[in-house]
Amino acid sequence: MITFALAKGRLAEKAVALLEAAGIPCKNILEPTRKLELFSSCGGYRFIFVKPSDVPTYVEHGIADLGVCGGDTVAEENANIYLLKELPFGVCRLSLCGFPKDREKLKEQDITIATKYTGVAKRHFEKREQNVKIIKLNGSVELGPIIGLSDFILDIVETGKTLKENGLDVIEDIQDISACLVGNKVSFKVNNKEIKKLISAF
Repeated sequence: MITFALAKGRLAEKAVALLEAAGIPCKNILEPTRKLELFSSCGGYRFIFVKPSDVPTYVEHGIADLGVCGGDTVAEENANIYLLKELPFGVCRLSLCGFPKDREKLKEQDITIATKYTGVAKRHFEKREQNVKIIKLNGSVELGPIIGLSDFILDIVETGKTLKENGLDVIEDIQDISACLVGNKVSFKVNNKEIKKLISAF
């Protein structure tokens, strides 16, 4: 039995649509329930529903063979897992954003970045050999530059509408991302044939 780690919501719905199209009947797992462990109607697949940021953790530790999560989560968690396939949904960018007038300031030392993605920010600026202060925020990061908490933010950008409404703009794109199919390294060896078939189906 192959175990998938999924986050409830749009990503799970899209993943199920792909599995169904590949001939794996599992629409039943989207029926309203508070259960966190469900099984496909064909009985060959188990699905556990976890917090989006925890998908790589469950996969890394072998609780799940496969998982579907956002590329931003994969980048932030930096888990010891395989990125098996980028999927055609959840497409957006990880970007550094701020006031357009501060564009050149992004190259300076000792600037402050507000973000949920502290790991991504740390690795990005270390590569640039740029000393920055990173402040972790879990929501409404756009407030950072507006109220003077930070010079810039690092966040997901899909349409950019929220940025524009708050007088901010994308200063630099760091990474294009989408939803991803990730896999446990041991499971990939043990269940190689089945997992490769699923990769092709996706």
